Amino acid sequence: MDFLGNNHLIQPSDITLGGCGPVGQDVSARVLFFATELHGCNSVLMMTEDSLVYTFGLDYQPKALGSTPIIRTNGAIVGVQCHYIRLHNVSSNALKPTWIPYRSTLSAEDLLVFSLRLMDDNWQMERTSNVFFLGDLINIEASVVQANHVPLHVFVDSCVATLDPNMNAVPRYAFVENQGCLMDSKLTNSRSQFLSRVQNDKLQFQLDAFRFARETRSAIYFFCHLKATTALSPEGKACSFSLGTQRWISASGNHEVCSCCDASCTGRKGRSLTDSATQYEGDSALGPIVIQQASASGLVPAAQSQHLVVEDHRAGGVSEAVVMTGLVAALGLICTLVLVTVLLRRLRKPNSVNYD
Repeated sequence: MDFLGNNHLIQPSDITLGGCGPVGQDVSARVLFFATELHGCNSVLMMTEDSLVYTFGLDYQPKALGSTPIIRTNGAIVGVQCHYIRLHNVSSNALKPTWIPYRSTLSAEDLLVFSLRLMDDNWQMERTSNVFFLGDLINIEASVVQANHVPLHVFVDSCVATLDPNMNAVPRYAFVENQGCLMDSKLTNSRSQFLSRVQNDKLQFQLDAFRFARETRSAIYFFCHLKATTALSPEGKACSFSLGTQRWISASGNHEVCSCCDASCTGRKGRSLTDSATQYEGDSALGPIVIQQASASGLVPAAQSQHLVVEDHRAGGVSEAVVMTGLVAALGLICTLVLVTVLLRRLRKPNSVNYD
């Protein structure tokens, strides 16, 4: 199988689907077959407004060729997604009840779906690529989809990043903690921040792209615990650390709710989705997100070139001034010599006498 498209066939044992090996192969067609349940092989479930998305990581980790200690390909992780429409009729003879039980009505009204999405630079559409480079800002939108529910405010309560589709995997990095404090903005002096709300049921934030130190794997997964409340409360906040003012600020403008971010923000325990309380919560995942190292050849030489151009212009300017000064001085000297010569000739010329 030419997995990387470089005319190097890979070994079937070097590739897995979320840790599950291939179940068969077609040697002549150079095709590997994988089979798994939607919830198997470390899949990650994401829910959007109209779809259920199951994401798998196709992980290729090359091993030494034969008895040699060498490899000729790089490792790679490719995301594989299965999309299913959430709302559709699954029967050819749909039931048409004449009445709706009260319990069913109450359950439908309380149905909430939390989700995380990668957004494009304009925050208008979902981002089609999951590949970023160090130095990029990752735009993430948290939202809650509600069915016949009172208006809700969604908050990001906590978030962790891992290298595996398991929120408890090690290493793990908690970049949102303390009931909505974006700790990454202070711990690493990054540009990470919550943005001002455009809708109550959506919360947007930016995360400075990062990789785990001493790790060669480039794919990471985000797991966030989200909350939705019927009204603003200290337990629901979106706080970022401002490098300019050196203080915590709130996306809502009420900065006082962020005063506990450097300590411990304790509050009443949130209720589950089935409770009829004013606070709801749920979990959502995002990934794999591939973070590539920024190409130094695309950045450093450009900066050096700009610096050299500035220096060349400065050097050129000084040389031109010196040359012009020399030319003016030489021209002045020549003019002076010519003037002196003319005066001397006039003084030496005898006066003519007219005897007529």
